[in-house]
Amino acid sequence: MKISELRARTGNVDVTGEIVSIEPAREVVNKFGKKFKVANATLRDDSGEILLSLWNEDAEAFSQGDTVRIEKGWVSEFQGRLQLSAGKYGKITKL
Repeated sequence: MKISELRARTGNVDVTGEIVSIEPAREVVNKFGKKFKVANATLRDDSGEILLSLWNEDAEAFSQGDTVRIEKGWVSEFQGRLQLSAGKYGKITKL
């Protein structure tokens, strides 16, 4: 699937692209007090770009310039912008 084809609230998406930028990982705490790491990155393919959220161990496993494949990913929308993540059942791998 191409980035330009992604739509909010869509699951089970497979996307390949290059990480063109990545922010440092930061710690967030959910409403139950559990801590997580998250890093925002920009993923690009030949059709466009999308915000990629990298959670926990993925937040520090990837770098700018890496080509990655997201399998069974989840697309959401935050502040009017599409956002892709591996989600609960997906995975992200470096190619």
